[in-house]
Amino acid sequence: MSNVNPEAIKRIQERHRKIGKRMSKIEHKIAVLSGKGGVGKSFVTASLASALAAKGRRVTVLDADIHGPSIPKLLGVHGQNIFAGPDGLIPVETEYGVGVVSLDFMLPSEDTPVVWRGPLKTNAIGELLAEVNWGDLDYLLVDLPPGTGDEALSIAQMIHRMDGALIVTIPTDLSRMVVEKAVVFAKRLRVPVLGIVENMSGFTCPDTGKIYYIFGRDGGKRMAAEMNVDFLGSIPIDPRISESNDRGIPFFVAYPDSGASRSFLDIAERIIIKVEGTARKAPS
Repeated sequence: MSNVNPEAIKRIQERHRKIGKRMSKIEHKIAVLSGKGGVGKSFVTASLASALAAKGRRVTVLDADIHGPSIPKLLGVHGQNIFAGPDGLIPVETEYGVGVVSLDFMLPSEDTPVVWRGPLKTNAIGELLAEVNWGDLDYLLVDLPPGTGDEALSIAQMIHRMDGALIVTIPTDLSRMVVEKAVVFAKRLRVPVLGIVENMSGFTCPDTGKIYYIFGRDGGKRMAAEMNVDFLGSIPIDPRISESNDRGIPFFVAYPDSGASRSFLDIAERIIIKVEGTARKAPS
């Protein structure tokens, strides 16, 4: 006899139907990946979301890093609660127009660990996609944990017709090996690779103006060329980034005229052109 539970199948089918309906109201869906931890992927996601919002786009970030959610703090909404409305859960809204959905909002305390195996994580991601009232958005950015595990696979399988994956790296040779895996992962799942962003690029000495390439130079460009994908830009090292992150103050908002923030605006413009087909100015 079959062990398949008809009711379970019906629930899964209904969830996929709801996800499809929710996602149909979102113009562009982008996953942000990294082959390894420690490259600042979540910082890139948060800052890119802010840059897209600054260009007049309606943006929400799904923090799909189940075990280490950090998007709420990076976007300045850590400690807030998520509430249910008549049409589903309502994303937490930042003061500068970026929506945030994270399991972090649902934990009883900030030191509560999430001790889940793969099936539970997959189910949680499916429930968020189905039960959140995402609304009409221009962009949904999905911040994924490092690697190519359950969370990345679940997002790729549940969100159909994704616009692509953004790969974050730093300019070291060690990163090259794991970035290649992330690119291959996306291509195998037929998710277009939008390009590579190099974080932690050169540091400009404020006293002399000399640039020091602490982690190497042009590593992201070489990786992109070797893997035949686009290089979208590099983010310079700025000591204020770490300070802002620790304080829970969005760097892009606090230092809009910094070199790093200008780089994010440039990268956001390149993504807009790639997925929308043309640049569109923010409304005045």
